[in-house]
Amino acid sequence: MQHPKILLLDCKPRESTGEELERLLTSSHLASTLRREVFPEVSQVSFDLSWLADADSCLVFLVLAHQALDQAPVLIRSIRTQEPEIPIMAVIDGCNPDEILKVLQEGAADFLIPPIRVADTLPRVRRLLDQLNRRDRFAQALKQTVGLKRLIGRTPVFQAEVRKIPLITRCDNHVLITGETGTGKEMFARAIHYLSPRSDKPFVPVNCGAIPVELVENELFGHERGAFTGANTAHAGLVEEAEGGTLFLDEIDSLPLLAQVKLLRFLQDKEFRRLGSSKPRHADIRTIVASNAVLEDSVQKGRLRQDLYYRLNVVSITLPSLRERAEDIPCLVDHFIKKHSVGLHEEINSVSPAALQKLMLYSWPGNVRELEHTIERAVIFCESSQLSESDIALPPGKVKAIDSFQQAKAKIIEQFEREYIQRLLVSCNGNISRAAQAAKKNRRAFWELMRKHHIDAQNLKLSAP
Repeated sequence: MQHPKILLLDCKPRESTGEELERLLTSSHLASTLRREVFPEVSQVSFDLSWLADADSCLVFLVLAHQALDQAPVLIRSIRTQEPEIPIMAVIDGCNPDEILKVLQEGAADFLIPPIRVADTLPRVRRLLDQLNRRDRFAQALKQTVGLKRLIGRTPVFQAEVRKIPLITRCDNHVLITGETGTGKEMFARAIHYLSPRSDKPFVPVNCGAIPVELVENELFGHERGAFTGANTAHAGLVEEAEGGTLFLDEIDSLPLLAQVKLLRFLQDKEFRRLGSSKPRHADIRTIVASNAVLEDSVQKGRLRQDLYYRLNVVSITLPSLRERAEDIPCLVDHFIKKHSVGLHEEINSVSPAALQKLMLYSWPGNVRELEHTIERAVIFCESSQLSESDIALPPGKVKAIDSFQQAKAKIIEQFEREYIQRLLVSCNGNISRAAQAAKKNRRAFWELMRKHHIDAQNLKLSAP
């Protein structure tokens, strides 16, 4: 059983009820920490529940005198406004059943009537704690379901990335997710968030490529009143909106270089400044970034700062394209059929072999997102309980026939020869004789292979000989 923090709000200090309850709870060792706050007058009650914010579970005891019962709804609502999930145990005396019912209807989880007895109090407290524990276990199971349910696929290359998620959620490092458009980068980011301790805080997704260049800094970090013409009020940025949770920055290489500098500083120090302000602010967030580009190339081309790339590329996930996990297409198709046929008069429950073959032969440049849109359209126009080949609309000429064994083998050999010769020439600094010797081929045969694949050794020299 968890040992919660317990806050005892004593609105009747002239009597001993609050003191008795404090002694009982302390001696029973039910609470990890117990704090008693005394209010001589109900009108002076002021709640600050921030002390409970970092607790896994907590209880509030509200000790009320009979003459203060008419204030009970207001007091309970005040607690509920700050902490809607915390159970409240009302301690009241000298009241009738109707008044007790009213207190329970306002949100109290249970009640006690003095005098305080161990046999009466401890079972009720333990019952509430058991409910909290069951709720926490259910919430965790729900998070796992929500987090991983949509990550569909059985291929080893895909499952290798899925298996990283539980490990990543145990730390609080920044995460870099790369992969082609439509491979599910945001779904992986959401899974990491909802399986982490930050799951009850915001998940804020941002497409960096969709923000006008001149507004990027303002959108991320916000501004103060008067920071620029038209700034009539202060504005919190997306970093502040994500406080305590996760900020997901997609298309990170689309950020302007100046914004990248400020983002790097924020990632290092967790501090930022609003536009027009000299006052540093602190934000406790986890940052997950994503890109569909090869970020090493973006660094080479000057689109992404090298120091930012190194800062981000510590914990990384690389999502395979749908072409690399074609075996997952049947289970993805089944999932999307069930998802998009909900609400139809005649639910679609299968796909014909010819339709599935058509889907398997397509190259899917838009990956899983394109597949889902294709199935969604097919479901809308399907007139039976099974998707047929005619229901599958794909771009003309894009569904290719399978090569013969010899054709497929020739393509793989050609690709291997080209890449092998290029790497070998690079390692030999463009020296053909040394490369031929390393390949254990005579120089003329090696040169013929270079000519076959249109490889120029001069272009592969790294420095002057």
